[in-house]
Amino acid sequence: MPVTVPPPAARPDASAALRFPEFRALLLSSAASSLASRMLAVAVGFQVYELTRSPLALGWLGLVEAVPALGLALIGGHYADRLDRRSILLVTRLVFAACAAGLAFVSWEAGPQTPVTQTLALLYGLVFVAGVARGFGDPASSAFETRIVPAPAFVNASAWLGSVGQATGIVGPALGGLLLASWSAGGTYALVAGLTLLAWAGLWRISPKPQPAPPAHERRRDSLLGGLRFVRRDPVILGSMALDLFAVLFGGVVALLPVFARDILRVGPQGLGLMLAAPAVGALLVMLWATRHPPLRNSGRTLLLGVAGFGVSIIVFALSRDFYLSLVALFFTGVFDGVNMVIRKAILRLRTPDHLRGRVAAVSLLFIGSSNELGALESGVAASLLGTARSVWAGGLVTLLVVALVAWRVPGLRSLHLGEEGPGDRPPEPQVGETVSRA
Repeated sequence: MPVTVPPPAARPDASAALRFPEFRALLLSSAASSLASRMLAVAVGFQVYELTRSPLALGWLGLVEAVPALGLALIGGHYADRLDRRSILLVTRLVFAACAAGLAFVSWEAGPQTPVTQTLALLYGLVFVAGVARGFGDPASSAFETRIVPAPAFVNASAWLGSVGQATGIVGPALGGLLLASWSAGGTYALVAGLTLLAWAGLWRISPKPQPAPPAHERRRDSLLGGLRFVRRDPVILGSMALDLFAVLFGGVVALLPVFARDILRVGPQGLGLMLAAPAVGALLVMLWATRHPPLRNSGRTLLLGVAGFGVSIIVFALSRDFYLSLVALFFTGVFDGVNMVIRKAILRLRTPDHLRGRVAAVSLLFIGSSNELGALESGVAASLLGTARSVWAGGLVTLLVVALVAWRVPGLRSLHLGEEGPGDRPPEPQVGETVSRA
């Protein structure tokens, strides 16, 4: 009796999201915005450290942006599910461009006779306003992306957006470091403003999208807390957010890289740019791989192992005194974080109903986006108390402990497969009387 050989499984379409013209416009906008943000991070971080020579000042810099982003995130999520998300993004991009232009003006006007405290206050103030724009813009951005492509292309779109973000993350820090060394902080900020306007133009090319209708008679308080309630009911989303929160909070090293560049490895602003770019190189390679080989099977286990690998790489970086070994360690932090990023975004987009996307994105901002700035504060305080290198490797150890705790407490995340939803993979159904419902 002849044996029937099953046909080979169809290979994932690596260009599925790119077949939509508006997604290509979104990709252009994302590339310009990400490049601007990366250059801004290099410029303002190095400028603040040059003015103060204080790791704690770098920590305060992170807090200044985190306060408005944290305080406005839930409000921003509420309006992202009520107002036109595209309009919110267009307004917040203009505000960010104005802040970059203001930073350029402050840097050009500051002279040898200008008090450091005055310059520092102006820098912090403009960063604070940029944080306000982020508090409203980030939830709208995450929710708006899902309206550009259909659900089957969500994972592919996440991989492409992540790839472009990481590619600009390679160019942005390196270019920012070179401009700081050969040009000026003011010139760098002016270029950031121009790139942000280019991002605005990319968004303008995308047509407005219809908003999902909010639940009838929903109170404002219930709307503001809707994302929190949904995330609380879904241990998989909650566990994935907690993993990234504590990994970045305790294992993040970006805020202290100016200290490593100047005082430990002694490689200056050019070396700082390369160190900031190294994680992006690793993440870019992994995300390009994910466009053809999406991590759908054993997704939860892969996420847990990836965060653990991130923690180990941070420990190696902290103990290294060789610049090239440090670059390799930072490269692997990007490799692991790239896989983690694709999986986390796919979990959010596949498990969240459309009318809640803005508010769930706001919760993600609270857990993940602002963990970068709160992690910067934690890094600055820990470095002041323990020493820079010791605080970094201790944070890597805490990251490993967090992975073990989440793996133990969230068995649904350990067994998660994004490719085939099983009984333990589905988000929980809403309970009677709750205002949050599945779309």
